[in-house]
Amino acid sequence: MSSDLVRLARSWLAQDPDPETRAELAALLENGDDDALRERFGGKLEFGTAGLRGELGAGPNRMNRVTVMRAAAGLAEVLGPGGHVVIGYDARHKSDVFARDTAAVLTGAGLRASVLPSPLPTPVLAFAVRRLGADAGVTVTASHNPPRDNGYKVYWGDGSQIVPPIDAEISAAIDAVGPVSELPLGSGWTELGDDLVAAYLEAVTALPLGDARELRVAYTPLHGVGGATLTRAFLAAGFDAPATVEAQAAPDPDFPTVAFPNPEEPGAMDLALELARRVGADLVLANDPDADRCAVGVPTPGGDYRMLTGDEVGTLLGEHVIRRTSGDGRLVATTIVSSSLLGAIASEYGVRHAETLTGFKWIMKAGEGLVFGYEEALGYSVGSEAGLPVHDKDGIGAALTVAGLAAQARLDGRTLLDLLDDQARRYGLHATSQLSVRVDDVSLITGAMARLRAAPPVELGGRKVESADDLSEGSADLPPTDGLRYRLSDGARVVVRPSGTEPKLKCYLEVVVPVTGEVPAAREQAVRALDALKADLSAALGL
Repeated sequence: MSSDLVRLARSWLAQDPDPETRAELAALLENGDDDALRERFGGKLEFGTAGLRGELGAGPNRMNRVTVMRAAAGLAEVLGPGGHVVIGYDARHKSDVFARDTAAVLTGAGLRASVLPSPLPTPVLAFAVRRLGADAGVTVTASHNPPRDNGYKVYWGDGSQIVPPIDAEISAAIDAVGPVSELPLGSGWTELGDDLVAAYLEAVTALPLGDARELRVAYTPLHGVGGATLTRAFLAAGFDAPATVEAQAAPDPDFPTVAFPNPEEPGAMDLALELARRVGADLVLANDPDADRCAVGVPTPGGDYRMLTGDEVGTLLGEHVIRRTSGDGRLVATTIVSSSLLGAIASEYGVRHAETLTGFKWIMKAGEGLVFGYEEALGYSVGSEAGLPVHDKDGIGAALTVAGLAAQARLDGRTLLDLLDDQARRYGLHATSQLSVRVDDVSLITGAMARLRAAPPVELGGRKVESADDLSEGSADLPPTDGLRYRLSDGARVVVRPSGTEPKLKCYLEVVVPVTGEVPAAREQAVRALDALKADLSAALGL
């Protein structure tokens, strides 16, 4: 066994306050498991703009109490004594423990800490930061990652996720932290009450929901923390409580009914769709486990249901908000990998539009007057004349607003699919799709990106590549990021970038098809065009 690994492991063991990870590490040392030790001590979880996220276990390359306490100590160093931090957490394994450890480290360093009263949706934490005038916020969550993972996300005083250079400052401070066994720990933090949750509900029920309320909703929180809050929000807004998938209603960190607790994953929505068929639902809704995302399903003319894409929901919500707000200074924003349709809608209404890098932390920095933002990965922040109640994606507020939109359509004898067809006729059919390539060796992704930079394609899917932008160079509108953007003839677009959280190369495709006849015919044309793009792009990637 490597002497360096043994030394690192023993040093970690000496400071670890958790009996479970201490036992795990002691067993690895006793068994001489060099490979397992190398996995845990051969690297470390890097603190970035998404905070920390990783598998639970002992060592610096895992999520555990030592890692969390070091992160809290780094945050305390950057904020300084007297700062105020609000702390939230979900229902994953050890989330409550990590939240208490964070509060203990912060108060021990002379800061004030306020802890949410129970496992609650991430948007409640983002709301609380601004509501309480805090300097920062922390939520312990791994969102829709597998059960074995947990994470640590940091918000700044504006209620949005941190961006550079704050992340680098916190990371450097974390690296300077000594043994956590030497950190002073406090106990005088504040336990927040339900009045904070009530204030959040008051804010989201003031969104532009319209007046119609007759709607049958089938819902699942996917074993996460959204169920109780969403039901309270629906009742407070005057809707009936949604029919909820019983097997997925209670928070459960093992997510026993799904292979992967992400509503975008195949099979994750099966029980919700089954419930929708049983109750004859007008709308299907789902939150991911920390309830910052919202998935939407609708009945089809054939009598079944289909899930809408994030772009479809985003453009419906975007136009809805634009129609129900006023003022020349309004701004709507989405990311460079989301549909360009929001820009066309904004132009039609004379509203400003911005494109940002992927991630809600960037959407929230799009500019003053932001009343709506979305990303294609099911994240939406809905605002009103008063602005955005949550400066992050909010699966509860989005679900409420979609319900209001669907209820009004139902009252008018129409559906959300009809509204999508209206947009296609007015702005052209903007159809989007993805091509994701998972690899075992991340160097293959680096190689593919290098090949595309060295020899950009001149044609994709029978469409001429009119411009190729290397996003790593940055621009006046976008900070540098590892990505490539191709603008094709007839308004088509392709963006290629490595995933920030998985060993994947992700490609985002869009085609624009004018609707001169029936919308279904245009949709079939769009499917063929997207398939052709995927085929040519797969060949160009060489993976």
